[in-house]
Amino acid sequence: MKMKLSSAVISALYLSLTSATIYQNQQIRETNYPNTTVASISKHDLTWRTYAPSAHELSYKGRWDSKYISWWSAPGLKFGFQADQIAINFGRYTSPGVLIAYRLDGQDWQLTNVTANSTNLLVTTESEGYNLTSAGGTHTLEIRVTNWAYGVQIAGIHAVGKLVRIPGYTRTMELIGDSLSAGQYATLEGISSYAWGLMYGLGNVEFSITAYPGICLHDSKCYGNLRGQTYQWLKVSDTSDRAIQIYGDDPPDWNFDAHSAADITIINIGTNDNNTANNITSAEFTTSYIQLINEIHARWPHTQIVVLSLWSGFGRVGNTWAQGAGFLDEIQTVVRHFNGGGLNQYGRQGFVHYFNTTGILEHNDIGPQYHPADFGHVKLARHLMQYLKLTFGWELEQTGPEVQHETLYWNDMPNY
Repeated sequence: MKMKLSSAVISALYLSLTSATIYQNQQIRETNYPNTTVASISKHDLTWRTYAPSAHELSYKGRWDSKYISWWSAPGLKFGFQADQIAINFGRYTSPGVLIAYRLDGQDWQLTNVTANSTNLLVTTESEGYNLTSAGGTHTLEIRVTNWAYGVQIAGIHAVGKLVRIPGYTRTMELIGDSLSAGQYATLEGISSYAWGLMYGLGNVEFSITAYPGICLHDSKCYGNLRGQTYQWLKVSDTSDRAIQIYGDDPPDWNFDAHSAADITIINIGTNDNNTANNITSAEFTTSYIQLINEIHARWPHTQIVVLSLWSGFGRVGNTWAQGAGFLDEIQTVVRHFNGGGLNQYGRQGFVHYFNTTGILEHNDIGPQYHPADFGHVKLARHLMQYLKLTFGWELEQTGPEVQHETLYWNDMPNY
């Protein structure tokens, strides 16, 4: 059965999402991003060369479907070009007003809102950094969808010049989770999350963040999500209302054979399962976690899997604070199941590893909506980076370009 949402319901959903306000140290952040919309570019305009979304020169990041619609958290597109101008035509399945981040070469991220059937001019010769030296005269453009509930559809790329295929990165990662990993309530959502900070911040990593707010591990309805990750991780799309509008209750499978296996897979899930509102038992959670790991291992037999403990928020204890611990015994039982009874925290005992999050975050790293604030995300990402370096020998290969955006806070009073 195909379930469709009415246009009124979809519009109400988008309105509620786009009305969010970003607070920065209790001050409202300005969000008047530049309007990059231009008139549509005709395929008969010989000034421009138009590339189809299937063009070999284009590298899609994260999960995209056969219609070139993006899904999950922080999906992206990257390509090289030798051109004076670059514009992107967004298709009819692009969410209204979705916020994208884009960057020329290693310049800082820029932000702009795009919408369905629009053409957006993202690069000209006047763009900051355009006239700086680049190897062989080839520049790069990368875009990322910031809103976890939104997506874009690529309908075409227009260039005054030509596009160039650039090589992919040599390391691969996957992160499976829920709202904590998708970036819900972080200032720029997907590109403010610890998942983004970890994998983009490591450098030289192709990655996907298959995380969506409210989703459970166990395959059951949780906070409006019709399925859990034991089912949804095997699919192209997430559990959003826009996915239901397009695919109903029969989303296409993700083609694992057509994409590189993850060298490392991070799993941080269970907070929603642990909520009594969702009625998931300890036994169901444990069985589902083992099932998910078996599914991952069957498709990527050489991936190293890192399982995170749940921090489950902070509560007052007397005159101080203490961290919670959801499904602590169950998660450790799952890890021990694959390692002959050991937690394998430091590697060399099996392919499943236990990462203890206790002590990384403090109560003031959690925002008013019970999710990490930006600084909390940064802390968790940095600890995970060092864990991967020490456990798997992964060096930090990011060379200096901005990873998180709009996080530059400082005191300018020298005699304070």
